[in-house]
Amino acid sequence: MIRIPFNRPTVVGRELEYLHDVIGRGHWSGDGAFTRKCSAILESLLGAPSVLLTTSCTHALEMAALLLNLEPGDEVVMPSFTFVSTANAVALRGARPVFVDIRPDTLNMDSGAVEAAITPRTRAIWVVHYAGVACDMDEIVEIAGRCGLPIVEDNAHGLFGHYRGRPLGSFGAMATLSFHETKNVSCGEGGALVINDSALIERAEILREKGTDRSRFFRGQVDKYTWVDVGSSYLPSEINAAVLYAQLEARERVQARRMAIWQRYAAALSEWALQVGAQLPSVPDGCDHPAHLFYVLLPTMSDRDAMIAHLQQRGILAVFHYVPLHLAPIGRQHGYVEADLPITQDVSGRLVRLPLFAGLSDSEATEVIDGVLAWRPVR
Repeated sequence: MIRIPFNRPTVVGRELEYLHDVIGRGHWSGDGAFTRKCSAILESLLGAPSVLLTTSCTHALEMAALLLNLEPGDEVVMPSFTFVSTANAVALRGARPVFVDIRPDTLNMDSGAVEAAITPRTRAIWVVHYAGVACDMDEIVEIAGRCGLPIVEDNAHGLFGHYRGRPLGSFGAMATLSFHETKNVSCGEGGALVINDSALIERAEILREKGTDRSRFFRGQVDKYTWVDVGSSYLPSEINAAVLYAQLEARERVQARRMAIWQRYAAALSEWALQVGAQLPSVPDGCDHPAHLFYVLLPTMSDRDAMIAHLQQRGILAVFHYVPLHLAPIGRQHGYVEADLPITQDVSGRLVRLPLFAGLSDSEATEVIDGVLAWRPVR
């Protein structure tokens, strides 16, 4: 029986009060007071001209692909070590995800591999800040600028993280955020599209409102709204926004708790990692991460499976991350094989993520640590 889950949604502030407020106002659909408050906080944190809440990070990525006007035959460079939504948004437009390998230290995509993957068909570079630790943005921004390519940051892990003092999510023409149940702040299901290129704002609003100029109508800029572009229903409800606003209000307390757990894991497991040949998260100089997740890279895949089973026997749920996209059935349809991205394939078979959430108690964290320390590889 699992007693300590990998994640547990946590009420951290005034969620229930704000839900009651939304119900009382009688405005449950999106773009109400709480939606605007959430956008304002995020715009301030990221220094972005516009942040549009969406129903998920997946939908924010799909909006980014639409705003880039991706078409069949186009290519987008991205890591294979990421969630399927990163690639799906590109594939839905008929474009081809071009997967590149990752660095063995941060597990972020290798900037050298990025440059080698660029062709005349490349339309954009999509970066993923794994575990909220920044990619080498100096190098990637330089490559993108030299090649005339926009950057989109899949920042699902990286809200509240920084690279050389600059917020993650502020480097690309666009960035996407996730407020899924497993993220640092959450509304169950939700996301946002961060727009750093002001020229994209007006069309982004149209795409988000089912292809209509409804947002302009409500601002009094047109006397009626109508269908003017493609789009979909990417707008979350005020119910979601109310929960998210309460979580954003409590962000400093949430982040302090998550960082305390992360640092405790790092300190308690460092000697054990040396003894068993495991690797703990690497955070380069200049990177301030948001304590999104804590992982252990074990020597072999069999070790990974054995540790997961060992912890489960003690009532602790630890999970792996990710199945490489280039080796998934759709990735193979694009011609990828096992030998193409060796670091990605190797890392994905050895990684274990430990429970990490704001509601994890000190005693639960102790149980997780004790469980890990009690495990040894069988040779």
